[in-house]
Amino acid sequence: MSNTVNVIQLTLHGELVGYLAGYLNGRNILIFADEFSRNAHRSTFSLITHPAFPHSIKLLSEPWARNQRLHPTLSNLLPEGSLRELIAQGLKVHVDNEFHIFSYLGEDLPGAIVATPLDPEDVPDNVMSLISGGRYSGNHGQDAKVVKFEKLERENKFSLAGVQMKFSMKEKDGRYNLSKSGDLGDWIIKTPSTKHKDVPVNEFSAMTLASLVGIDIPEIKLVDMSQLDNLPQINLPDEAFAFAIKRFDRQPSSNSSKTNRVHMEDFAQVLVKHPHEKYNSANYEQIGRVLYEFSGDALADVQQFARRLLVNILLANGDAHLKNWSLLYEDKVMPRLSPAYDIVTTSVYIDGERNFALNLGKTKDWYAVSFENFNAWSEKSGIPWRAIKPHLEEVMDKARAQWHSAIADLPMNEAHKQKLIEHWKKLNQDFKL
Repeated sequence: MSNTVNVIQLTLHGELVGYLAGYLNGRNILIFADEFSRNAHRSTFSLITHPAFPHSIKLLSEPWARNQRLHPTLSNLLPEGSLRELIAQGLKVHVDNEFHIFSYLGEDLPGAIVATPLDPEDVPDNVMSLISGGRYSGNHGQDAKVVKFEKLERENKFSLAGVQMKFSMKEKDGRYNLSKSGDLGDWIIKTPSTKHKDVPVNEFSAMTLASLVGIDIPEIKLVDMSQLDNLPQINLPDEAFAFAIKRFDRQPSSNSSKTNRVHMEDFAQVLVKHPHEKYNSANYEQIGRVLYEFSGDALADVQQFARRLLVNILLANGDAHLKNWSLLYEDKVMPRLSPAYDIVTTSVYIDGERNFALNLGKTKDWYAVSFENFNAWSEKSGIPWRAIKPHLEEVMDKARAQWHSAIADLPMNEAHKQKLIEHWKKLNQDFKL
């Protein structure tokens, strides 16, 4: 086998982060640029590289090497499931070829990382010597040859992680188009599901109810399917609406024709877990501890986090896994809890579902959860219970006062509304509506 290697340059807010090398045998390594790793005022690439994070200096001093899958910091930027299969088919690469899928999506990844394929002559000499020697290639000491990147092309480009079909789209004059090269998408558009009925109106309704009890959400709307242009050839059910959520990792600049990137990472990236580990490798206490120790506004973020945990129970959302919680770096350095997303009443699609995604105070059963479990969660997270309990009580006061009347006017499927109302009756007395 010819031991060839392609190289991608990674930047963050225009700042050189390093170089990602992909070998033909599936090996990949990320080499950090000295000017990035030695800069104490660098933008935050991942929380684990923040100067305040334990061992960050050591982490940045060594290449990050992986086989087939990319390092979780990069792997979690890629789509999952059907969307990944659609991209891989169009590119004529294997669905597990993360390096090449990453290079294709590199201009409009979630957050602010930009990945640019390099020609051999553009690779710095010190990087060239590292990756062309046999030390990292995995080919028993054989030298590797850096080769020109075969540019991958397909008509439609899209990004963003998730198992449901969702596309990064640009809105103009009330119409939504798949973002093109150099033109960043400003909305995530989720088309109707081919497996489950009325998912867009479910998510719009659940997110609206969440906002009524103090959950921070981005702008959301239902978009008529006729407003979506140039979608790939996918089979869609006969439903009228797609769900649209404003990208909080994109912000308009003072130049109205340009969009600024805001860096973000989900908690699978923060905890260095691959996407397939999002349900079984962590718990809500770990997320709480990270927020309380490292957030730029720790108390506000853990209080908001606790509210969302309760709302996921109230709304029967069993899918609040690691990838559905994110940090946002609006000042490029300090993390804050991002606005909420992907709040869906999942129980209406799964018979007998009664568990949320991760452990909370030693249980996943939302019918068993009480204030006592939240107290245990706060103690294990190192967060004062007195700072959390009033926020949970306020959620309950607002939900009991507003949700029964609000749900009547929301577009959720009527059968789903009834299931959700029945769910409210079965919760622990502390949280019954």
